[in-house]
Amino acid sequence: MATIADVAKLAGVSSSTVSYVLSGKRPISGPTRTRVERAIRELGFSPHAGARALATNQTNVLGLVVPLRALETNSATVMEIVAGVLAAAREHGDDVLVLTDEDVADVHRLAAGSRVDALILMDIERHDPRLPVLAALRQPSILIGVPSDTQGLSCVDLDFTAAGRLAVRHLTEHGHTRIALLGAGEAAVARSANYAVRIIDGFREEAGRLGVHHTVVPLEESYPQAAAAVARARAEVDGLTALVVHNEGALPGVLDALARDGLRIPQDVSVLAVSPTRLAAHLPVPLSVIDVPAVEIGRTAVAMAVDRQQRPMAVETRLLAPRLLEHGSCTAPPAR
Repeated sequence: MATIADVAKLAGVSSSTVSYVLSGKRPISGPTRTRVERAIRELGFSPHAGARALATNQTNVLGLVVPLRALETNSATVMEIVAGVLAAAREHGDDVLVLTDEDVADVHRLAAGSRVDALILMDIERHDPRLPVLAALRQPSILIGVPSDTQGLSCVDLDFTAAGRLAVRHLTEHGHTRIALLGAGEAAVARSANYAVRIIDGFREEAGRLGVHHTVVPLEESYPQAAAAVARARAEVDGLTALVVHNEGALPGVLDALARDGLRIPQDVSVLAVSPTRLAAHLPVPLSVIDVPAVEIGRTAVAMAVDRQQRPMAVETRLLAPRLLEHGSCTAPPAR
């Protein structure tokens, strides 16, 4: 196995120069850096992670906290965010350590042991009990989601409140005045998962402003529960003509329930999904969609984490503007 001394000998430099190239602690001229990097490639040299951490005070590891509860609902969206985090971390030369426990003590141990250079947390609640711990850590923390009080922490997410407003406006522009939001499951709403409650806030606000008859119904992923949610929405809004569905895992069940009721899309009922576009594209009926840019969210979180390791930066919240893609499932309501 090649050593730093082997690299130095092949490059014609001292071992300390090789260390400085690896750590970046001192400026090295371009030609010298090139020779060292060429020697590293030729010898297949890989500095031990522990030694590199001691030399640079960095581990080149990002901690990603993905509570198991997040994988129980909206699992496809969660995995797209994770994929974005992994891809961006690899491009930056970082590894990712994944923690699937939402326990506050576990999050503290992960950071306090200096095992990671930054933390990225998913499945944020409005009043998330993990946040006071994060505010006291030396490592930067990035939240995928926006709590009521960010407590000096940086956040990134889709602007779900704006997405709820956009959904209502889009359907009312087609002439709909009787609309239901089939949203996240009861458990996510009960614990105030930020994505679940923020889209409800935007939906209700815009529906009220425009005088639209509306309701919000929790939606679970099983076919019987999806059918029950559709039936409840139709019972609560007489003459319902449009659905907004914010639970991509339940979309097949919703479409099946509508078909069993003899309702055609879009002739009898318009359907607008809030989902990653790629996930909605595989349904038997093409659906118009407000895209949840899950991969972009994950990549942005990594970029924010890396930036804050390199230099002090003010905390910020980046809300990605919702984008609506029309695929023909929203049209004028049928004549009553």
